Amino acid sequence: MSEHQKISAMAAGDEISSVYLVAFASLQQSRNGPYWRLELKDASGSLEAKIWSPLSVSLPALSAGQAVHVEGRLSLYRDQLQLTVEALRVLSDEEVASLSLEDYVLSSPRPASDMLEEIERLCDAVLIYKPWKKFMRSVLSDKRIRPLLIKAPAAKSVHHAYAGGLLEHMLSVARLCMLMADHYQELDRQTLLAAALLHDIGKIDEMGGLLVTEYTDEGRLLGHIVQGIVMLEPFLRKSGLEPELVMHFKHLIASHHGEPEFGAAREPATPEAFVLHYADNIDAKLAQCRGVLPPPEEGEGMAWSAYQNLLGRSVCRPARTPEAPGEKPSRQEKKESRQEERQCSLL
Repeated sequence: MSEHQKISAMAAGDEISSVYLVAFASLQQSRNGPYWRLELKDASGSLEAKIWSPLSVSLPALSAGQAVHVEGRLSLYRDQLQLTVEALRVLSDEEVASLSLEDYVLSSPRPASDMLEEIERLCDAVLIYKPWKKFMRSVLSDKRIRPLLIKAPAAKSVHHAYAGGLLEHMLSVARLCMLMADHYQELDRQTLLAAALLHDIGKIDEMGGLLVTEYTDEGRLLGHIVQGIVMLEPFLRKSGLEPELVMHFKHLIASHHGEPEFGAAREPATPEAFVLHYADNIDAKLAQCRGVLPPPEEGEGMAWSAYQNLLGRSVCRPARTPEAPGEKPSRQEKKESRQEERQCSLL
């Protein structure tokens, strides 16, 4: 196949011959016959494309999630780039498997393997009760679950919606919970850690698709909370955990959305359940803020995002407190500080 041409680098007049993902496909009618309206995407952006008659009637059915090799020419239509497709071929499963995922799918800035190793170190440090350690090791080493975890997003679009996003969210929520367990000594930190790491495990089955994330039929009918509890049941039975601990763990999973109107099967009813719910919520909210408010460049002041429907408001990036001369940490110092924080979180 030809070398991948990034959508972000395209310009009017370019000749295109490359592979893209179909994010949207609709067969529509014009005076000259049926035509396909497509949205093509890669990791750098998206592009509208049209397939006119007679080519449109000779193609197989197109749908979101397919990978296609297209040839055509770019032009401007209403000040937006549009691709007129002159040839299109749907890739086979073998061809899709050979694609470089980084060309097509946004990924976490942290390697998934590094995050998984950090999760395993955290478990080894905190889970001193052997049944909990056995349970977590069996889940994280499962031949079906482990490879899915490495590439799974935490959501389709709201937060951490990229490959490795689920691991990033799991680890962030777990670290927040452990910080609160350090402050509130009455919390059962081992049950809390297990639930913090696995509260969204059902998302590996709720959403599917190697290149384009879509909800599965099971995900639409059951949802990741129910799917997660069902998925973990065999591991819990073999763990040796007391029934009361298993019940509490399941309650943490069932209640982590906080309110039934937001998808919770039960409202939080234990201190640990409150901690998990708020840690999950704040991590998701701040991830949404990062998505609409990039970090300010040197000297930038206050800025506002567009209205965010899911948050019910616009989000403000406030002016930052000036740092005293000589006190601003270097990039290396910031990196070393983050490494120290990660090490402290394992204690």
